[in-house]
Amino acid sequence: MRISAAACAVNLIILGICGGVYAFSGFNLLLFLCFYSITAYRAVLGVCFVSALFTLYALIAFRPFRGLK
Repeated sequence: MRISAAACAVNLIILGICGGVYAFSGFNLLLFLCFYSITAYRAVLGVCFVSALFTLYALIAFRPFRGLK
């Protein structure tokens, strides 16, 4: 469970970096990394969507910040 949560967090960080590059420069780095294949691009975005849902679920279900007061 810990490994999958870490993999999802890393996936979202990479997506955030690609989104930041696109926002500040206008160059779509994620599409470039997918070799301009729309199918691969949508597949990566779908995996990132599932990663975001799993990260949200892990934060709600396991409450990792419960002891920090």
